[in-house]
Amino acid sequence: MEEQITYRGRTISSKDIGSIRELILEHPQASRRRLSQLLCEVWDWRQANGALRDMVCRGMMLMLHRAGHIELPARKSSPPNPLGKRCKPATDILLDQSPISGPLLALMPLEIRQVRRTSQESLFNSLIERDHYLGYTQPVGEHLKYMVFSHDRPVACLVWSSAPWHMGPRDRFIGWSPAVRRCHLHLIACNTRFLILPWVGVPHLASHILGKMARRISADWQEIYNHPIHYLETFVDQERFAGTCYRAANWQHMGQTTGRGIKDKVHKVTLSIKDVLGYPLIKDFRKRLCGDLP
Repeated sequence: MEEQITYRGRTISSKDIGSIRELILEHPQASRRRLSQLLCEVWDWRQANGALRDMVCRGMMLMLHRAGHIELPARKSSPPNPLGKRCKPATDILLDQSPISGPLLALMPLEIRQVRRTSQESLFNSLIERDHYLGYTQPVGEHLKYMVFSHDRPVACLVWSSAPWHMGPRDRFIGWSPAVRRCHLHLIACNTRFLILPWVGVPHLASHILGKMARRISADWQEIYNHPIHYLETFVDQERFAGTCYRAANWQHMGQTTGRGIKDKVHKVTLSIKDVLGYPLIKDFRKRLCGDLP
């Protein structure tokens, strides 16, 4: 029986390994990066937005190299990892912090701006770093950043990111198999940061923002990543919050995390337990998320 090798949900056959060896022989001067690009083109291995899955392919080829299935050329260079030297956002922000209070209607109209890769992204990062209890962490994978403004003054910040690979309460609630989850996970976005700025005290503002976000985020994701979002999820730390704004915006409680974390090996609770909440953006979200594999 042929040994089954899998990497990031892709099964690699002996025929695939043979074609990679041929590719390496056909391009003896190519770097590892160039080889991964060529292989992506041969396999038509692309992200949903059409870009080559170059980094994933490079990792797969390195795994095969280390296992002795292929032999990659020697590294031509070792460029520094920009993420390893990323500086924390500045927190000495010059910003009007006079109190904002009163009824929600007084803040209208609210404007939600997607600020990733704009001139306002550094301000967004600084506000999250300074005022969110978790601080700023650079999102990995697909993600969007939003700032909410009232009369040109920021009142809130939100980060939406790729969903965690495995989450028991969510996976059981949706009812998908591991294979289907691997295929359709990109159709879920996770709200990893939600900050109402500390000088803003307006009842019902947070749930109102969540409602407005739910009406636009799928279209924004489609425009940037070339696929929609069908379901939203988030995690609420029980030791700090009750999740009132999410529940007021009709988010559904799906269960709780175990508190053990992804790297747990001793089966002990080492992290705070979090409520897992979700919100469907379309009525037939289960059908879309559990649909046929391509």
